[in-house]
Amino acid sequence: MSATMTTVEPPQPAAPTGPGWSLARRFARPAGAAASGLLLYASFPPRTLWWLALPAFALLAWSLYGRRPRAGLGLGALAGLGFLLPLLYWTGAEVGPGPWLGLAAIEAVFIAFTGLGIAVVSRLPPWPVWAAAVWILGEAVRARVPFGGFPWGKIAFGQADSVFLPLAAVGGTPVLGFGVVLCGFGLYEGVRQVLAYRRTRTVPRGAVAAAAATVLVPVVAALAALPLVSDAAEDGTATVAAIQGNVPRAGLEFNAQRRAVLDNHVRRTLELAADVKAGKEPRPDFVLWPENSSDIDPYRNADAYDVIEQAAKAIGVPISVGAVVTPDSGPLYNRQILWDPERGPTATYDKRQIQPFGEYLPLRSVVRWISPGYAEMVRRDFARGTGTGVFDLAGTKVGLATCYEAAFDWTVRDAVTHGAQLISVPSNNATFDRSEMTYQQLAMSRVRAVEHSRTVVVPVTSGVSAIIQPDGRITQQTGMFTPDALVAKVPLRSSLTPATRLGTLPEALLVAVAVAGLGWVAVGAVRARRARTAASAPAVAG
Repeated sequence: MSATMTTVEPPQPAAPTGPGWSLARRFARPAGAAASGLLLYASFPPRTLWWLALPAFALLAWSLYGRRPRAGLGLGALAGLGFLLPLLYWTGAEVGPGPWLGLAAIEAVFIAFTGLGIAVVSRLPPWPVWAAAVWILGEAVRARVPFGGFPWGKIAFGQADSVFLPLAAVGGTPVLGFGVVLCGFGLYEGVRQVLAYRRTRTVPRGAVAAAAATVLVPVVAALAALPLVSDAAEDGTATVAAIQGNVPRAGLEFNAQRRAVLDNHVRRTLELAADVKAGKEPRPDFVLWPENSSDIDPYRNADAYDVIEQAAKAIGVPISVGAVVTPDSGPLYNRQILWDPERGPTATYDKRQIQPFGEYLPLRSVVRWISPGYAEMVRRDFARGTGTGVFDLAGTKVGLATCYEAAFDWTVRDAVTHGAQLISVPSNNATFDRSEMTYQQLAMSRVRAVEHSRTVVVPVTSGVSAIIQPDGRITQQTGMFTPDALVAKVPLRSSLTPATRLGTLPEALLVAVAVAGLGWVAVGAVRARRARTAASAPAVAG
């Protein structure tokens, strides 16, 4: 006699039903997309919560995985607005909410199309790789168009304190950003595989291995890249001084304020010269002033020329002076001037990546129609410079990336490939008051330090000025809206990181991966449509 054993499966709980549950399901993914953008914003400076980028991208992946293209577009837009609206709030500090809302909305359009692309490739194996490449494709486009691009908010710029930072030395901001996004998407894929196993008790080993790899490979690669990060001096050291003269907070009309800013920087340099003479500070090899430290053209105004000359002679070393040059006609120039204590103004560098709607007005007639007052404020455009920004300051090759230029990969790399042993990022953030903008920009300079293995000095009119080592550490920094001077002996380096040598190649390869993935899906969709058409065609009698 035999018996048959029957295994009784426990009853599965019924799926929740009802209008409330249906409404929650309908809005869950849009809410998740918006929340992913907010988490991404929270991962950026001045907070040091870089790791929030990982759950942000995991949540974005949950929102986009398997969605149709149109849904991906909308969900991407929500993520973009959740990220960029708070991140760019500072852009409306002086001009009201219109420019802030407009800029955030325009930039969110790029993330919307990125969301569409991620949704499209989310069914390809292994989808986190394709999807992370699509994100970098979106960043690459956003950094170039319109009007020269706006790369603010690149994922890499939120990772100055992260374990992934060494990837910047491997392939620059695209590789660093790709590693972070890939890891975040991989986290979601890992969770998805676990949930699938709980439902079916079987998951393909290849899928599990791919999910694990997308999380682990970026971390292992970052650890493997640590030897590329060094603050050792290769070409000796230089003692550098960064002057923060400060700006008047209120109470002066515009022309008087411009002169007050120049006088502040002269005064703080004279104080430093006195401290050096008294033995309180080491003698610097050269001095760096911020962008717009002389908004009065020293070529045209003898009084401005004289006080700068006085400061240079007092300190006895070259000064890199940030000036606005105003020819009789034509455009203005945002210029760095090498001011020698014996020969006066010599070499110059004109800012090449100028800020649209700040330093020049594209579509001026349209802007005048929308906001006549703003168009009147920007009566003369600044012109783009053409030369490479490298000064020889007392034997040290100093590369220049003026303020906004630090956000663009090519400007800093160009200075380093032309021999810069140290990078200066002269900036003027006074317009944005005490907003997060200055900390966001400072984080960019920290990433650039590791990317190119160079000391980066950031002199700012009103703060935060800083000395950044080649490994990304800040060793000195000022407060905001206070006069100060930073003096430090810093390492000089001339070796080139893989990121510097490879230039745009890593980004181009990641863009190619994204295009290949999108093309793969497009070709598959065309073939499927043709197959359906052929299947539905009536048979022809023979």
